Amino acid sequence: MAEVRRVIVGVDGSDSSRYALEWSAQEARFLGMGLHIVAAVEVPDVDGPFAELLRSRGAATDSPRVKDAEALLAYARDWILRLYPELDVATRLVSRPAADALLEVADEPGSALVVVGSRGRGSLAAAFGGSVSVELAARSPLPVVVLPNKHEAVRGARGRIVVGVDGSDKGRRAAEFAFAQAAERGAELVAVCAWQPITAFAMTMGPVPAEIFDDDAVAGSARETLSNGIVDLRERYPQVAVDARVVRAHPVVALLEAATPADLVVVGSRGRGGFAGLLLGSVSQSVLHGAHGPVAVVH
Repeated sequence: MAEVRRVIVGVDGSDSSRYALEWSAQEARFLGMGLHIVAAVEVPDVDGPFAELLRSRGAATDSPRVKDAEALLAYARDWILRLYPELDVATRLVSRPAADALLEVADEPGSALVVVGSRGRGSLAAAFGGSVSVELAARSPLPVVVLPNKHEAVRGARGRIVVGVDGSDKGRRAAEFAFAQAAERGAELVAVCAWQPITAFAMTMGPVPAEIFDDDAVAGSARETLSNGIVDLRERYPQVAVDARVVRAHPVVALLEAATPADLVVVGSRGRGGFAGLLLGSVSQSVLHGAHGPVAVVH
């Protein structure tokens, strides 16, 4: 028998994980895939002569945390099967930190996509997109879709696909994922390439070419980047209606203004710039933080 491909979703009882669960079930049904619901129980990280005993108790099947997680998984599976009785639904309880648990399942054959809420019960408001979702988006070998606390497109609504194009390798893979999603959904694709006047920045760098001060030249370069970034994808997916936009704005502003809460925004995990110390690129982190709808981060 052919292996069932699955959408993986993490649940923890929070509002955003509930939206993530419903969105992922809808996607799995629409794409003809199965659904794998994952809950995590973190084993205490302790040292000392009784460390092994304490760790084993933390993962014991009769511990309150494990019982709560098992009850949550059973409830989530039952709820999804009430909504989509034809869906192939599996569950898994993993005794690891939340991000590691989802990464463990994502490495298994047949895994296609990972979905998570932007803020779980233990995430800090100061973290962009929640610490788990950022870590997962930075480390996952699969595309990761992050859902906000409140999402307008969970049942029935199918929005457009909005993707940022910047000429980078990861931006290229993001565009490939976006075109494939648009083709599967029968959705319009909005491809956005943003540019900004860089006169002030250039003046701090010493002598620079005169054309760097020419907004028309910078805009023309952005148009060329956008055209080159999607030309072969348009040929591969002729059925996808494409709205190609060159926007004078910061990339985060351009993407968020192009999207409604019903749209899926797709970004590469890193663009051409950014700081190596960040788990994700600054644009992808900021889009995760500011979006009102689902965001897919692609490596």
